[in-house]
Amino acid sequence: MLTCVISYHIDPTKQAEFAAYARAWGQAIPRCGAGLIGYFAPAEGSSTLAYGIYTIPSLAAYEAYRTRLAADPLGKQNYAFAQRERFLLREDRTFLRLVSAPHADPAP
Repeated sequence: MLTCVISYHIDPTKQAEFAAYARAWGQAIPRCGAGLIGYFAPAEGSSTLAYGIYTIPSLAAYEAYRTRLAADPLGKQNYAFAQRERFLLREDRTFLRLVSAPHADPAP
């Protein structure tokens, strides 16, 4: 299993637009086959860094998922929304694999 972390540099004056973008992906991403962990917007510290995080079984599964997402009606709308509103200044994807498991149960 891979975890995809998308790092976004966003326009700090358009955080509401990023939040709307994130909510739309909250519907489209799971429907297209990835395990969405969530989208995270700035709260404290940097006002320009945001993240989207999801899991996917493999890079081959990722390619099929991206094809489905690009064809999805909400996916198409969301890509167009981002292009039109220009709140994403930069976007980088990193694929990670979990190496710390199994984790201990938290202390009571």
